[in-house]
Amino acid sequence: MNEESEKRAAGLLGILMIVGAVVVLVDAARLRGSDDALGPAAAPTLLGVLLGLLGGGLAFQSRRSLRTRTGEHRRLGRLAALVVTLIAFALLLPIMGYVVCSAGLFVSAALLLGAPHPARVVAYGWTLAVVVFLIFDVLIGLSLPTGPWGF
Repeated sequence: MNEESEKRAAGLLGILMIVGAVVVLVDAARLRGSDDALGPAAAPTLLGVLLGLLGGGLAFQSRRSLRTRTGEHRRLGRLAALVVTLIAFALLLPIMGYVVCSAGLFVSAALLLGAPHPARVVAYGWTLAVVVFLIFDVLIGLSLPTGPWGF
């Protein structure tokens, strides 16, 4: 994949992240209130804001770097692979569980975006998925979809 198409794919991914952030924030705003210090909308609101900021930064950086065009052909293979990965995540989540699906999503997204050291990426992906699962399940008390293995 050439450099220009990577920048376009990154910009499109940034826009998709912004759209996802809006959806998450709207859903978080619709959650019922609570008397607790951190209600049920705290985590989705934080994630929505972070997703929007990262998506905006990615789209801005991509647009700025595309001003110096190289004239190469457009290919959106990585973006298509990322979209397929997200769809697979959504479809397999109820069947395989959060940890397995999230680890697959994290690893494939990192590799598609050009992360070096695939073995480290796999270790980091599994670690991140397990840590997020433990935070939500143990600390916050929100259950995430469990697979046939119980996690």
